[in-house]
Amino acid sequence: MEKIFYRHMDQVRELTLKAIKQIPENLADEIPNGFNNNIRWNFGHIAYTQEKLCFMLLGIEMGVPDTYETYFAAGTKPAKWRETPSTLEEIAQVLVEQSHRIKQTFPIEQSLPKPFTNKMGVTFNTSTEALLFTFYHEGLHMETIHRLYKLVSDY
Repeated sequence: MEKIFYRHMDQVRELTLKAIKQIPENLADEIPNGFNNNIRWNFGHIAYTQEKLCFMLLGIEMGVPDTYETYFAAGTKPAKWRETPSTLEEIAQVLVEQSHRIKQTFPIEQSLPKPFTNKMGVTFNTSTEALLFTFYHEGLHMETIHRLYKLVSDY
């Protein structure tokens, strides 16, 4: 079963990496009317959230830069950024390294120290529940990235 999890994770992440490499850096920070966040925020948020759900909830040190919480955690937004966040290339590298680290060190089916309920009201009791949710979460944000890109480019 573990191989299936990781194969699916790789497929989802491959789509994310393909997209991040196709988006020009100069379009990553535009925020169209009706949106609170930009393309860069969404990619960084994918990385930060997977890190939080796969490692932090288990009490394992997170492997993303410390600034990711400031820039990309739920509830943050580019309008409040005071410094320049990571480039798309840097975020892509974090996403690649994260996948490798999950496959090498992630404890499948380990009970969380305490159940965690996310902002959508979904409660996770095990590491696997949290990992599986990250695939759905990544897909949601990839759809947002696609919509943002269509609005800020000549697509």
